[in-house]
Amino acid sequence: MSEQTRDRGEAAQDGAAGGDRARRVVIAGAGMAGVQTAVALREQGFRGGVTLIGAEPHQPYDRPPLSKAVLLGKAEGSAFDVDFESLDIELRLGCEVLGVRLADHELDTENGPVPYDALVLATGAEPIRLPDTEGVPGVHLLRTLDDAERLRPILAEQHDIVVVGAGWIGAEFATAAREAGCAVTVVEAADRPLAGALPEEVAAPMTGWYAESGAELRVNARVERVEPGAVVLDDGTRVPAGAIVVGIGARPATAWLAGSGIELGDHGEVLADEHLRTSAPDVYAVGDCASFPSGRYEARLLVHHWDNALQGPRTVAANIAGEALVAYDPVPYFWSEQFGRFVQYVGHHAAADATVWRGDPDSAAWSVCWLRAGRLVALLAVGRPRDLAQGRRLIEAGTPMDRELLADASRPLKSAVATSPS
Repeated sequence: MSEQTRDRGEAAQDGAAGGDRARRVVIAGAGMAGVQTAVALREQGFRGGVTLIGAEPHQPYDRPPLSKAVLLGKAEGSAFDVDFESLDIELRLGCEVLGVRLADHELDTENGPVPYDALVLATGAEPIRLPDTEGVPGVHLLRTLDDAERLRPILAEQHDIVVVGAGWIGAEFATAAREAGCAVTVVEAADRPLAGALPEEVAAPMTGWYAESGAELRVNARVERVEPGAVVLDDGTRVPAGAIVVGIGARPATAWLAGSGIELGDHGEVLADEHLRTSAPDVYAVGDCASFPSGRYEARLLVHHWDNALQGPRTVAANIAGEALVAYDPVPYFWSEQFGRFVQYVGHHAAADATVWRGDPDSAAWSVCWLRAGRLVALLAVGRPRDLAQGRRLIEAGTPMDRELLADASRPLKSAVATSPS
């Protein structure tokens, strides 16, 4: 971001200080990040207008239950428990955003332009589709409430299911499908599950979870084409499929910003600064659609997880309504429930120089710790929530660890603090 742009943003921020009653904040996106931004603005004393715009017609809702309770018919929905009317938050639902005109301070929507004093981009991410499958009968995604509602009767009827992709969402859907009694085949192009998220030695123990649950996992297998009632793999194998669920990743939902003048990154994400401001004055970005620089990890992070969409809005709201700028540099966190296991991850392991295991990965509970220069930077916990809670605090504090003590799974993780930096 240029110094000129940064100066413009700081000048605009100075004008926002104190929650000016004449200001109007427009939030594009009514998922977790958008809703929490609107709520946080009110909690932090902002008294100007707040308009929340969502493409879906439904009352804003939380997404994690879609692959669990909603999908299995254990819940009808997951609407946020927010009284928008009492908070004086204007909802515009079923309204797609189309573009933004920065010079005019106007957001273009399918229902006409919406003027703003401050604009928050919170449009999230959208699932990546298999090529040439859009609109093909029997091929499904799982991102929205409507997606879950379409898939629920398929599971109830116990169709043969093919899941394409053994990432987090693929594993969670396969778990739900097996719980519903469906025959499940998971097709993964890489040589292991979670290949894009975890190192090979950490993801390897998870391979056996599929067979334990009764699901078949096929690795090194690419989808060649989809036929009625089947998926054809690149080796010619034809896998029967009453339904196909695609979970091969997501990309920031920012195509509508092309040509707007707002700077985007290599993955299509909005490039935000440490205060979650974009390259455009009075425009902020938060959640799955934005990356931000982390001083803690000395890297730009693009985090597609629920906790980021919960935490980031507080920073955005503070920087719109407050007197001074607040930086955003969280310790990322997420969780996944799959095949009877509760998997949690905290931190960012990309630059780690050492790995320490706690417990046997063939057991029901184990953890992996990543260190950099002797300090804990990330942790994966399977069935060890106490490790996760203690590890998160140690990562936040940058505490030096004793590797030998850390490897002793019988000890509380917090007791493995080094007496002197290693």
